Amino acid sequence: MTEEGVLCREAIEFVTDLQRRFGARRAELLARRRQRRAEIARTGLLDFLPETREVRESEWTVPPPPPGLSDRRVEITGPTDRKMAINALNSTAKVWLADLEDANTPHWANVVTGQVNLYDAVRGSITYDAPDGRRYALRTDRRLATIVVRPRGWHLDERHLTVDGSPTAGALVDFGLHVFHNAHESIARGSGPYYYLPKLESHREARLWNDVFDHAEAALHIPRGTIRATVLIETITAAFEMDEILYELGSHAAGLNAGRWDYLFSIIKTFRERAVLPDRAAITMTAPFLRAYTELLVATCHRRGAAAIGGMSAFIPSGDAAQNAAAFGRVRADKEREANDGFDGSWVAHPKLVPVCQEVFDGVLGPRDNQLDRTRDDVTVRAAQLLDFTVVGGEVTSAGLRTNVSVALRYLEAWLRGVGAVAINDLMEDAATAEISRAQVWQWVHQGVRLADSGEAVTAALVGRIEDEELAAIRDAVGADAYQAGRWPQARTLFERGALADEFVDFLTVPAYEVID
Repeated sequence: MTEEGVLCREAIEFVTDLQRRFGARRAELLARRRQRRAEIARTGLLDFLPETREVRESEWTVPPPPPGLSDRRVEITGPTDRKMAINALNSTAKVWLADLEDANTPHWANVVTGQVNLYDAVRGSITYDAPDGRRYALRTDRRLATIVVRPRGWHLDERHLTVDGSPTAGALVDFGLHVFHNAHESIARGSGPYYYLPKLESHREARLWNDVFDHAEAALHIPRGTIRATVLIETITAAFEMDEILYELGSHAAGLNAGRWDYLFSIIKTFRERAVLPDRAAITMTAPFLRAYTELLVATCHRRGAAAIGGMSAFIPSGDAAQNAAAFGRVRADKEREANDGFDGSWVAHPKLVPVCQEVFDGVLGPRDNQLDRTRDDVTVRAAQLLDFTVVGGEVTSAGLRTNVSVALRYLEAWLRGVGAVAINDLMEDAATAEISRAQVWQWVHQGVRLADSGEAVTAALVGRIEDEELAAIRDAVGADAYQAGRWPQARTLFERGALADEFVDFLTVPAYEVID
Protein backbone atom coordinates (compact mmCIF):
# COMPACT_ATOMS: atom_id res chain seq x y z
CA MET A 1 0.00 0.00 0.00
CA THR A 2 1.14 3.55 -0.72
CA GLU A 3 0.35 6.78 1.09
CA GLU A 4 -1.74 7.83 -1.90
CA GLY A 5 -3.69 4.59 -1.65
CA VAL A 6 -4.44 5.11 2.02
CA LEU A 7 -5.78 8.57 1.21
CA CYS A 8 -7.81 7.49 -1.81
CA ARG A 9 -10.99 9.41 -2.62
CA GLU A 10 -13.29 6.71 -1.26
CA ALA A 11 -11.48 6.52 2.08
CA ILE A 12 -11.52 10.29 2.50
CA GLU A 13 -15.22 10.38 1.67
CA PHE A 14 -15.83 7.72 4.33
CA VAL A 15 -13.94 9.73 6.98
CA THR A 16 -15.69 12.93 5.89
CA ASP A 17 -19.05 11.26 6.35
CA LEU A 18 -18.05 10.12 9.87
CA GLN A 19 -17.07 13.66 10.80
CA ARG A 20 -20.29 15.18 9.47
CA ARG A 21 -22.43 12.62 11.26
CA PHE A 22 -20.65 12.53 14.60
CA GLY A 23 -18.44 15.61 14.90
CA ALA A 24 -21.05 17.79 16.59
CA ARG A 25 -21.80 15.15 19.24
CA ARG A 26 -18.11 14.76 19.91
CA ALA A 27 -17.83 18.54 20.49
CA GLU A 28 -20.81 18.44 22.85
CA LEU A 29 -19.25 15.63 24.85
CA LEU A 30 -15.96 17.50 25.16
CA ALA A 31 -17.87 20.50 26.49
CA ARG A 32 -19.66 18.18 28.90
CA ARG A 33 -16.28 16.99 30.19
CA ARG A 34 -15.33 20.53 31.12
CA GLN A 35 -18.65 21.13 32.84
CA ARG A 36 -18.38 17.91 34.83
CA ARG A 37 -14.83 18.63 35.91
CA ALA A 38 -15.86 22.10 37.08
CA GLU A 39 -18.70 20.59 39.10
CA ILE A 40 -16.36 18.04 40.72
CA ALA A 41 -13.91 20.83 41.55
CA ARG A 42 -16.72 22.87 43.11
CA THR A 43 -18.21 20.06 45.21
CA GLY A 44 -15.28 17.69 45.65
CA LEU A 45 -17.74 14.86 44.99
CA LEU A 46 -17.79 11.91 42.59
CA ASP A 47 -19.99 8.84 42.90
CA PHE A 48 -21.66 6.09 40.94
CA LEU A 49 -24.45 7.57 38.82
CA PRO A 50 -27.91 7.24 40.38
CA GLU A 51 -29.59 7.49 36.96
CA THR A 52 -27.83 4.33 35.70
CA ARG A 53 -28.37 2.20 38.80
CA GLU A 54 -30.57 -0.21 36.84
CA VAL A 55 -27.75 -0.89 34.38
CA ARG A 56 -25.38 -1.74 37.23
CA GLU A 57 -27.86 -3.89 39.14
CA SER A 58 -29.52 -5.78 36.27
CA GLU A 59 -28.20 -8.95 34.65
CA TRP A 60 -26.80 -8.74 31.13
CA THR A 61 -23.64 -9.80 29.32
CA VAL A 62 -21.61 -8.78 26.31
CA PRO A 63 -21.14 -11.22 23.39
CA PRO A 64 -18.52 -13.98 23.66
CA PRO A 65 -14.96 -13.12 22.59
CA PRO A 66 -14.55 -12.87 18.81
CA PRO A 67 -11.94 -14.78 16.78
CA GLY A 68 -8.44 -13.89 17.94
CA LEU A 69 -9.51 -12.31 21.24
CA SER A 70 -10.45 -15.33 23.33
CA ASP A 71 -6.90 -15.77 24.63
CA ARG A 72 -5.29 -12.42 25.52
CA ARG A 73 -2.83 -13.52 28.18
CA VAL A 74 -0.01 -11.35 26.80
CA GLU A 75 -0.47 -8.14 24.84
CA ILE A 76 2.50 -6.20 23.50
CA THR A 77 2.12 -2.49 22.85
CA GLY A 78 3.97 -0.15 20.58
CA PRO A 79 3.86 2.34 17.72
CA THR A 80 3.07 1.38 14.14
CA ASP A 81 6.51 1.74 12.56
CA ARG A 82 7.42 -1.23 10.38
CA LYS A 83 10.14 -2.75 12.56
CA MET A 84 7.98 -2.56 15.70
CA ALA A 85 5.02 -4.02 13.85
CA ILE A 86 7.00 -7.01 12.63
CA ASN A 87 8.67 -7.68 15.98
CA ALA A 88 5.36 -7.43 17.82
CA LEU A 89 3.51 -9.69 15.42
CA ASN A 90 6.35 -12.23 15.47
CA SER A 91 6.53 -12.33 19.25
CA THR A 92 4.58 -14.99 21.10
CA ALA A 93 2.23 -12.31 22.44
CA LYS A 94 -1.42 -13.02 21.68
CA VAL A 95 -2.24 -9.38 20.82
CA TRP A 96 -0.36 -6.46 19.36
CA LEU A 97 -1.78 -3.12 20.45
CA ALA A 98 -0.95 -1.02 17.39
CA ASP A 99 -0.74 2.39 18.99
CA LEU A 100 -1.79 5.46 17.04
CA GLU A 101 -2.25 7.38 20.29
CA ASP A 102 0.11 7.76 23.27
CA ALA A 103 3.09 6.04 21.61
CA ASN A 104 2.74 8.06 18.41
CA THR A 105 3.48 11.68 17.59
CA PRO A 106 0.65 12.72 15.26
CA HIS A 107 2.90 14.22 12.61
CA TRP A 108 0.91 13.85 9.42
CA ALA A 109 3.66 11.60 8.05
CA ASN A 110 3.30 9.31 11.08
CA VAL A 111 -0.49 9.23 10.75
CA VAL A 112 -0.36 8.20 7.10
CA THR A 113 2.60 5.81 7.22
CA GLY A 114 1.07 4.15 10.28
CA GLN A 115 -1.99 3.34 8.18
CA VAL A 116 0.22 2.06 5.35
CA ASN A 117 2.03 -0.22 7.78
CA LEU A 118 -1.22 -1.51 9.27
CA TYR A 119 -2.58 -2.24 5.79
CA ASP A 120 0.51 -4.31 4.98
CA ALA A 121 0.54 -5.98 8.40
CA VAL A 122 -3.08 -7.13 8.09
CA ARG A 123 -2.22 -8.74 4.74
CA GLY A 124 0.98 -10.34 6.00
CA SER A 125 3.10 -8.50 3.45
CA ILE A 126 4.94 -6.09 5.74
CA THR A 127 8.76 -6.12 5.55
CA TYR A 128 11.52 -3.81 6.72
CA ASP A 129 15.10 -3.35 5.55
CA ALA A 130 17.19 -1.93 8.38
CA PRO A 131 20.12 0.45 7.81
CA ASP A 132 22.50 -2.29 9.01
CA GLY A 133 21.37 -4.58 6.20
CA ARG A 134 19.09 -6.84 8.22
CA ARG A 135 15.74 -7.68 6.69
CA TYR A 136 12.66 -8.11 8.87
CA ALA A 137 9.65 -10.14 7.73
CA LEU A 138 6.71 -11.92 9.31
CA ARG A 139 7.04 -15.51 10.46
CA THR A 140 5.09 -18.17 8.63
CA ASP A 141 5.56 -21.07 11.07
CA ARG A 142 3.03 -20.01 13.70
CA ARG A 143 0.02 -17.81 14.30
CA LEU A 144 0.81 -14.12 14.56
CA ALA A 145 -0.49 -11.76 17.24
CA THR A 146 -3.98 -10.36 16.73
CA ILE A 147 -3.91 -6.69 15.76
CA VAL A 148 -5.89 -4.31 17.98
CA VAL A 149 -5.60 -0.65 16.94
CA ARG A 150 -5.67 2.24 19.41
CA PRO A 151 -6.90 5.43 17.71
CA ARG A 152 -6.46 8.86 19.22
CA GLY A 153 -8.77 10.02 22.00
CA TRP A 154 -11.84 12.17 21.41
CA HIS A 155 -9.99 15.32 22.53
CA LEU A 156 -7.46 15.45 19.68
CA ASP A 157 -8.03 17.14 16.31
CA GLU A 158 -6.52 16.25 12.95
CA ARG A 159 -5.94 19.53 11.15
CA HIS A 160 -4.59 17.94 7.95
CA LEU A 161 -8.06 16.64 7.09
CA THR A 162 -10.70 19.34 7.30
CA VAL A 163 -14.43 19.00 6.80
CA ASP A 164 -16.50 22.07 6.09
CA GLY A 165 -13.56 24.25 7.14
CA SER A 166 -12.90 22.60 10.52
CA PRO A 167 -10.42 19.95 11.66
CA THR A 168 -11.60 16.35 11.75
CA ALA A 169 -11.54 14.38 15.00
CA GLY A 170 -8.27 12.48 15.14
CA ALA A 171 -10.17 9.47 16.50
CA LEU A 172 -12.41 9.37 13.42
CA VAL A 173 -9.44 9.73 11.06
CA ASP A 174 -7.52 6.87 12.71
CA PHE A 175 -10.53 4.59 13.02
CA GLY A 176 -12.06 5.52 9.68
CA LEU A 177 -8.98 4.94 7.56
CA HIS A 178 -8.19 1.67 9.30
CA VAL A 179 -11.66 0.15 9.24
CA PHE A 180 -12.28 1.26 5.64
CA HIS A 181 -9.14 -0.41 4.33
CA ASN A 182 -8.89 -3.45 6.62
CA ALA A 183 -12.27 -4.62 7.92
CA HIS A 184 -13.04 -7.08 5.13
CA GLU A 185 -9.46 -8.35 4.89
CA SER A 186 -9.25 -8.90 8.66
CA ILE A 187 -12.51 -10.86 8.63
CA ALA A 188 -11.36 -12.96 5.68
CA ARG A 189 -8.20 -13.88 7.59
CA GLY A 190 -10.11 -15.12 10.63
CA SER A 191 -9.88 -12.01 12.75
CA GLY A 192 -11.74 -8.72 12.66
CA PRO A 193 -11.52 -4.94 13.02
CA TYR A 194 -10.64 -4.59 16.70
CA TYR A 195 -9.89 -1.42 18.66
CA TYR A 196 -8.68 -0.07 22.00
CA LEU A 197 -10.58 3.09 22.97
CA PRO A 198 -8.53 5.57 25.05
CA LYS A 199 -9.31 8.47 27.37
CA LEU A 200 -13.06 7.87 27.69
CA GLU A 201 -14.56 9.84 30.57
CA SER A 202 -18.17 8.64 30.50
CA HIS A 203 -20.60 6.07 29.14
CA ARG A 204 -21.99 8.76 26.83
CA GLU A 205 -18.63 8.81 25.06
CA ALA A 206 -18.84 5.03 24.71
CA ARG A 207 -22.34 5.45 23.26
CA LEU A 208 -20.90 7.75 20.60
CA TRP A 209 -18.31 5.14 19.67
CA ASN A 210 -21.05 2.52 19.49
CA ASP A 211 -23.01 4.67 17.06
CA VAL A 212 -19.86 5.21 14.98
CA PHE A 213 -19.35 1.44 14.88
CA ASP A 214 -22.97 0.78 13.89
CA HIS A 215 -22.73 3.24 11.03
CA ALA A 216 -19.36 1.91 9.84
CA GLU A 217 -20.66 -1.67 9.79
CA ALA A 218 -23.70 -0.65 7.77
CA ALA A 219 -21.68 1.48 5.36
CA LEU A 220 -19.05 -1.24 4.82
CA HIS A 221 -21.62 -4.07 4.66
CA ILE A 222 -20.18 -6.13 7.49
CA PRO A 223 -22.32 -7.88 10.13
CA ARG A 224 -23.45 -5.93 13.19
CA GLY A 225 -21.11 -6.57 16.09
CA THR A 226 -18.10 -7.42 13.90
CA ILE A 227 -16.21 -4.40 15.20
CA ARG A 228 -15.10 -5.06 18.76
CA ALA A 229 -13.65 -2.62 21.25
CA THR A 230 -11.74 -2.81 24.52
CA VAL A 231 -11.91 0.36 26.60
CA LEU A 232 -9.02 1.68 28.64
CA ILE A 233 -10.32 2.66 32.04
CA GLU A 234 -7.75 5.39 32.50
CA THR A 235 -9.84 8.23 33.91
CA ILE A 236 -11.28 8.46 37.40
CA THR A 237 -14.75 9.28 36.07
CA ALA A 238 -14.77 6.21 33.81
CA ALA A 239 -13.89 4.06 36.84
CA PHE A 240 -17.33 4.92 38.20
CA GLU A 241 -19.02 3.92 34.92
CA MET A 242 -17.46 0.58 33.93
CA ASP A 243 -20.77 -1.26 33.74
CA GLU A 244 -22.35 1.56 31.80
CA ILE A 245 -19.47 1.73 29.30
CA LEU A 246 -19.72 -1.97 28.50
CA TYR A 247 -23.51 -1.68 28.29
CA GLU A 248 -23.37 1.22 25.84
CA LEU A 249 -20.94 -0.62 23.58
CA GLY A 250 -23.33 -3.56 23.53
CA SER A 251 -22.51 -6.01 20.75
CA HIS A 252 -19.19 -4.22 20.17
CA ALA A 253 -17.85 -4.64 23.72
CA ALA A 254 -14.82 -6.90 24.19
CA GLY A 255 -13.29 -5.87 27.52
CA LEU A 256 -11.72 -3.25 29.75
CA ASN A 257 -8.09 -2.46 30.46
CA ALA A 258 -6.48 -0.95 33.56
CA GLY A 259 -4.58 2.04 32.14
CA ARG A 260 -2.61 2.80 35.27
CA TRP A 261 -0.49 5.84 34.35
CA ASP A 262 -3.23 7.84 32.67
CA TYR A 263 -5.47 6.89 35.60
CA LEU A 264 -3.08 8.61 38.01
CA PHE A 265 -2.88 11.60 35.67
CA SER A 266 -6.67 11.78 35.63
CA ILE A 267 -6.81 11.74 39.43
CA ILE A 268 -4.41 14.70 39.64
CA LYS A 269 -6.29 16.57 36.93
CA THR A 270 -9.72 15.95 38.45
CA PHE A 271 -8.85 16.37 42.15
CA ARG A 272 -5.92 18.74 41.78
CA GLU A 273 -6.76 20.61 44.97
CA ARG A 274 -6.74 17.64 47.34
CA ALA A 275 -5.21 14.53 45.73
CA VAL A 276 -1.55 15.43 46.23
CA LEU A 277 0.22 12.25 45.22
CA PRO A 278 3.84 11.40 46.11
CA ASP A 279 6.69 10.50 43.76
CA ARG A 280 5.46 8.40 40.85
CA ALA A 281 7.89 5.63 41.79
CA ALA A 282 6.28 5.41 45.25
CA ILE A 283 2.80 4.71 43.85
CA THR A 284 2.51 0.99 43.26
CA MET A 285 -0.53 -0.98 42.21
CA THR A 286 -0.80 -2.29 45.76
CA ALA A 287 -1.93 1.15 46.99
CA PRO A 288 -5.48 0.67 48.35
CA PHE A 289 -7.17 3.05 45.89
CA LEU A 290 -5.49 1.30 42.95
CA ARG A 291 -6.37 -2.12 44.35
CA ALA A 292 -10.00 -1.01 44.57
CA TYR A 293 -9.89 0.21 40.97
CA THR A 294 -8.36 -2.97 39.54
CA GLU A 295 -10.52 -5.36 41.56
CA LEU A 296 -13.65 -3.48 40.52
CA LEU A 297 -12.52 -3.71 36.90
CA VAL A 298 -12.06 -7.49 37.05
CA ALA A 299 -15.34 -8.04 38.89
CA THR A 300 -17.25 -5.82 36.45
CA CYS A 301 -15.74 -7.43 33.36
CA HIS A 302 -16.28 -11.01 34.44
CA ARG A 303 -19.82 -10.42 35.61
CA ARG A 304 -20.54 -9.17 32.09
CA GLY A 305 -18.48 -11.76 30.18
CA ALA A 306 -15.84 -9.25 29.09
CA ALA A 307 -12.05 -9.60 29.18
CA ALA A 308 -10.14 -7.84 31.96
CA ILE A 309 -6.68 -6.78 30.80
CA GLY A 310 -3.99 -5.63 33.20
CA GLY A 311 -1.62 -2.68 33.00
CA MET A 312 1.67 -1.94 31.33
CA SER A 313 5.08 -3.25 32.32
CA ALA A 314 7.27 -0.60 30.72
CA PHE A 315 10.71 -2.04 31.61
CA ILE A 316 13.20 -2.20 28.73
CA PRO A 317 16.01 -4.75 29.22
CA SER A 318 19.52 -3.29 29.30
CA GLY A 319 23.04 -4.70 29.18
CA ASP A 320 23.25 -4.87 32.97
CA ALA A 321 22.46 -8.45 34.02
CA ALA A 322 21.93 -7.65 37.70
CA GLN A 323 19.66 -4.74 36.91
CA ASN A 324 17.70 -6.87 34.45
CA ALA A 325 17.26 -9.65 37.00
CA ALA A 326 15.87 -7.26 39.59
CA ALA A 327 13.54 -5.62 37.07
CA PHE A 328 12.31 -8.95 35.71
CA GLY A 329 11.51 -9.94 39.27
CA ARG A 330 9.38 -6.83 39.72
CA VAL A 331 7.61 -7.48 36.42
CA ARG A 332 6.90 -11.05 37.46
CA ALA A 333 5.47 -9.97 40.81
CA ASP A 334 3.24 -7.42 39.08
CA LYS A 335 1.91 -9.99 36.63
CA GLU A 336 1.39 -12.56 39.38
CA ARG A 337 -0.75 -10.07 41.27
CA GLU A 338 -2.85 -9.44 38.16
CA ALA A 339 -3.24 -13.09 37.23
CA ASN A 340 -4.17 -14.05 40.79
CA ASP A 341 -6.68 -11.20 40.96
CA GLY A 342 -8.49 -12.59 37.93
CA PHE A 343 -7.14 -10.60 35.01
CA ASP A 344 -7.22 -12.45 31.69
CA GLY A 345 -4.00 -10.94 30.39
CA SER A 346 -1.66 -8.01 30.67
CA TRP A 347 0.54 -5.58 28.74
CA VAL A 348 4.28 -5.47 28.13
CA ALA A 349 6.35 -2.98 26.15
CA HIS A 350 9.22 -5.20 24.98
CA PRO A 351 9.37 -8.64 23.31
CA LYS A 352 11.76 -9.95 25.98
CA LEU A 353 9.05 -9.45 28.60
CA VAL A 354 6.53 -11.56 26.68
CA PRO A 355 7.85 -14.91 28.07
CA VAL A 356 7.75 -13.59 31.65
CA CYS A 357 4.14 -12.49 31.37
CA GLN A 358 3.14 -15.61 29.47
CA GLU A 359 4.71 -17.94 32.04
CA VAL A 360 2.81 -16.25 34.85
CA PHE A 361 -0.56 -16.40 33.11
CA ASP A 362 0.11 -19.94 31.85
CA GLY A 363 0.56 -20.95 35.47
CA VAL A 364 -2.84 -19.58 36.44
CA LEU A 365 -4.84 -20.29 33.28
CA GLY A 366 -3.40 -23.67 32.36
CA PRO A 367 -5.16 -24.91 29.20
CA ARG A 368 -7.94 -22.30 29.48
CA ASP A 369 -7.97 -19.25 27.23
CA ASN A 370 -9.07 -16.94 30.03
CA GLN A 371 -10.67 -16.89 33.47
CA LEU A 372 -13.96 -15.21 32.61
CA ASP A 373 -15.67 -17.78 34.82
CA ARG A 374 -13.99 -16.26 37.89
CA THR A 375 -16.61 -13.64 38.70
CA ARG A 376 -15.00 -12.22 41.86
CA ASP A 377 -18.29 -12.14 43.76
CA ASP A 378 -16.19 -11.36 46.83
CA VAL A 379 -15.44 -7.86 45.53
CA THR A 380 -17.43 -4.89 46.79
CA VAL A 381 -15.99 -1.47 46.05
CA ARG A 382 -17.42 1.76 47.43
CA ALA A 383 -16.90 5.25 46.08
CA ALA A 384 -14.88 6.18 49.17
CA GLN A 385 -12.34 3.46 48.40
CA LEU A 386 -11.79 4.75 44.86
CA LEU A 387 -11.37 8.28 46.22
CA ASP A 388 -9.05 7.60 49.15
CA PHE A 389 -5.77 8.61 47.54
CA THR A 390 -3.59 7.95 50.55
CA VAL A 391 -0.24 6.35 49.73
CA VAL A 392 1.25 5.03 52.97
CA GLY A 393 4.91 5.98 53.23
CA GLY A 394 4.81 7.95 50.00
CA GLU A 395 6.74 11.23 49.90
CA VAL A 396 7.60 13.99 47.46
CA THR A 397 11.37 13.97 47.18
CA SER A 398 14.10 15.85 45.35
CA ALA A 399 14.79 12.76 43.25
CA GLY A 400 11.13 12.41 42.35
CA LEU A 401 10.90 16.03 41.27
CA ARG A 402 14.07 15.78 39.21
CA THR A 403 12.89 12.59 37.56
CA ASN A 404 9.60 14.19 36.57
CA VAL A 405 11.36 17.18 35.03
CA SER A 406 13.92 15.05 33.23
CA VAL A 407 11.44 12.51 31.85
CA ALA A 408 9.06 15.20 30.63
CA LEU A 409 11.81 17.18 28.89
CA ARG A 410 13.37 14.14 27.26
CA TYR A 411 10.05 12.75 26.15
CA LEU A 412 8.72 16.03 24.76
CA GLU A 413 11.90 16.65 22.77
CA ALA A 414 11.62 13.22 21.16
CA TRP A 415 7.87 13.65 20.62
CA LEU A 416 8.46 16.91 18.77
CA ARG A 417 10.87 15.05 16.47
CA GLY A 418 8.18 12.46 15.74
CA VAL A 419 9.11 9.70 18.21
CA GLY A 420 6.18 8.86 20.48
CA ALA A 421 7.64 5.92 22.42
CA VAL A 422 10.96 6.73 24.08
CA ALA A 423 13.30 4.57 26.19
CA ILE A 424 14.36 6.66 29.19
CA ASN A 425 16.24 5.14 32.14
CA ASP A 426 15.34 1.61 30.95
CA LEU A 427 11.62 2.38 30.82
CA MET A 428 9.46 2.84 27.74
CA GLU A 429 7.90 6.24 28.29
CA ASP A 430 4.95 7.54 26.30
CA ALA A 431 2.58 10.49 26.47
CA ALA A 432 0.87 9.10 29.59
CA THR A 433 4.03 9.16 31.70
CA ALA A 434 4.98 12.60 30.38
CA GLU A 435 1.51 13.83 31.37
CA ILE A 436 1.72 12.50 34.92
CA SER A 437 5.26 13.90 35.26
CA ARG A 438 4.30 17.45 34.33
CA ALA A 439 0.95 17.21 36.19
CA GLN A 440 2.71 16.28 39.40
CA VAL A 441 5.09 19.20 39.02
CA TRP A 442 2.17 21.57 38.42
CA GLN A 443 0.35 20.26 41.47
CA TRP A 444 3.38 20.35 43.75
CA VAL A 445 4.13 23.94 42.74
CA HIS A 446 0.55 25.13 43.15
CA GLN A 447 0.02 23.32 46.44
CA GLY A 448 3.26 24.61 47.92
CA VAL A 449 4.54 21.08 48.60
CA ARG A 450 7.84 20.78 50.44
CA LEU A 451 10.39 18.11 49.56
CA ALA A 452 10.60 15.48 52.26
CA ASP A 453 14.37 15.13 52.12
CA SER A 454 15.42 18.80 51.92
CA GLY A 455 12.42 20.71 53.25
CA GLU A 456 12.63 23.03 50.24
CA ALA A 457 9.36 24.24 48.74
CA VAL A 458 8.62 23.20 45.18
CA THR A 459 8.49 26.49 43.30
CA ALA A 460 8.72 27.61 39.71
CA ALA A 461 12.22 28.90 40.44
CA LEU A 462 13.34 25.51 41.77
CA VAL A 463 11.85 23.75 38.74
CA GLY A 464 13.67 26.21 36.48
CA ARG A 465 17.01 25.47 38.16
CA ILE A 466 16.45 21.73 37.71
CA GLU A 467 15.59 22.31 34.05
CA ASP A 468 18.87 24.21 33.61
CA GLU A 469 20.84 21.40 35.24
CA GLU A 470 19.12 18.59 33.34
CA LEU A 471 19.48 20.31 29.97
CA ALA A 472 23.14 21.05 30.67
CA ALA A 473 23.71 17.38 31.52
CA ILE A 474 21.97 16.33 28.31
CA ARG A 475 24.12 18.74 26.30
CA ASP A 476 27.28 17.34 27.87
CA ALA A 477 26.14 13.78 27.19
CA VAL A 478 25.13 14.16 23.54
CA GLY A 479 27.52 16.91 22.48
CA ALA A 480 26.90 20.48 21.43
CA ASP A 481 26.11 19.71 17.78
CA ALA A 482 23.55 17.00 18.55
CA TYR A 483 22.00 19.16 21.23
CA GLN A 484 21.73 22.09 18.85
CA ALA A 485 20.09 19.86 16.25
CA GLY A 486 17.43 18.77 18.75
CA ARG A 487 14.29 20.57 19.85
CA TRP A 488 15.18 21.20 23.47
CA PRO A 489 14.10 24.88 23.71
CA GLN A 490 10.65 23.98 22.38
CA ALA A 491 10.46 21.00 24.74
CA ARG A 492 11.23 23.29 27.68
CA THR A 493 8.61 25.82 26.60
CA LEU A 494 5.96 23.09 26.30
CA PHE A 495 6.91 21.55 29.63
CA GLU A 496 6.62 24.90 31.37
CA ARG A 497 3.29 25.54 29.70
CA GLY A 498 2.01 22.31 31.22
CA ALA A 499 3.84 22.42 34.56
CA LEU A 500 4.13 26.07 35.52
CA ALA A 501 1.19 27.91 33.94
CA ASP A 502 -1.42 29.44 36.22
CA GLU A 503 -4.19 27.29 34.73
CA PHE A 504 -3.92 23.52 34.39
CA VAL A 505 -3.66 22.42 30.74
CA ASP A 506 -5.97 19.43 30.32
CA PHE A 507 -3.77 17.62 27.79
CA LEU A 508 -0.20 18.66 27.05
CA THR A 509 -0.43 17.00 23.63
CA VAL A 510 -2.99 19.61 22.54
CA PRO A 511 -0.64 22.63 22.66
CA ALA A 512 2.22 20.37 21.55
CA TYR A 513 0.24 19.49 18.41
CA GLU A 514 0.29 23.18 17.45
CA VAL A 515 4.08 23.12 16.90
CA ILE A 516 4.49 19.95 14.81
CA ASP A 517 4.07 19.36 11.09
